[in-house]
Amino acid sequence: MGLMVVTALLVDHHTSQPQLSPPLLLTGLVSAVVCGLGIPLLQGLHMGQVIRAEGPQGHQGKGGTPTMAGLLLVPCGVVLGGWVDAGDGRLLLMAATGLAFMVIGGLDDWQSLRRQKNQGLRPSTKLLLQVLVGIVFLAKASWQGWLPTQVSFPFGLVVELGPLIWPLGLWTFLAESNATNLTDGLDGLAAGCGAIILLGMAIQLMARGNGGDPALAGFAAAMAGAYLGFLVHNRHPAKAFMGDTGSLALGGILAGLALLSDSLWLLLIMGAVPMVESLSVVLQVGWFKLSRRWWGAPQRLLRMAPLHHHFELGGHSELTVVVGFWLVTMASVALGLLLLTG
Repeated sequence: MGLMVVTALLVDHHTSQPQLSPPLLLTGLVSAVVCGLGIPLLQGLHMGQVIRAEGPQGHQGKGGTPTMAGLLLVPCGVVLGGWVDAGDGRLLLMAATGLAFMVIGGLDDWQSLRRQKNQGLRPSTKLLLQVLVGIVFLAKASWQGWLPTQVSFPFGLVVELGPLIWPLGLWTFLAESNATNLTDGLDGLAAGCGAIILLGMAIQLMARGNGGDPALAGFAAAMAGAYLGFLVHNRHPAKAFMGDTGSLALGGILAGLALLSDSLWLLLIMGAVPMVESLSVVLQVGWFKLSRRWWGAPQRLLRMAPLHHHFELGGHSELTVVVGFWLVTMASVALGLLLLTG
């Protein structure tokens, strides 16, 4: 936490614009207080996490921990982030998109709680709702002229996509929101990685030429603060989980930021941990099915997917795995920033 605050202060000093540290600190404080006050209310409403029976046995004791804390932290981020530049319509679009993904995650969490099973919305229903939100985002951004139609890569390479930015944009929303959802499996993992990636996106938005993009950078910093404030309660041993309510919103906001700022390649690099987590599930399921078809006996590539469970079942403590993934995320953010300046 302290490293993130110091980094934001240094960037503000370097750019001579206090654009990152104020929203990061303010939203972090508000989120920590709001979550601290709201978590007992979630407990009183019997919003206790339902643990997947097939998961690691050490996680069964987490059953009943208050979940759906995304309802507390996401509004803190989008409201205070929107005030960074109230006249910039892009921030209102980002706020609406984050809240929409929060609602989808909330419906998913609520179905799990209602059924008392770790199974919420049907996958097809969940994907359809995500696609609808993505379409609304792309339509509004295109109509207002906010959506770049090219993808810029390091060293000056630019690929013009034209209308093909729409399917790429939809894929980005689906891939990123579900990747962050899969990452939310250990205490503090998704919240910590998400805060680091968001701050990385904010830094690169300020590090660009022509004064950067202070409005989107401030919004990203505010969202980083919201997840950082929640981390006060979500670090091991977690007092609450954000649930799909918070993890889907995190992915949707990251996707929206990347699309509006032509930062898709940067998100791919900075968000390496969520993407590898998602890929580990795809590979695990795919190899399981292929091996059963080819040899009649299913095999697994990993002890358990997503990847964080593989390391956990390998004997590493939950805290060790989480901190390790945080460090990898910091390294991927640093790599993205180095390529940006290359």
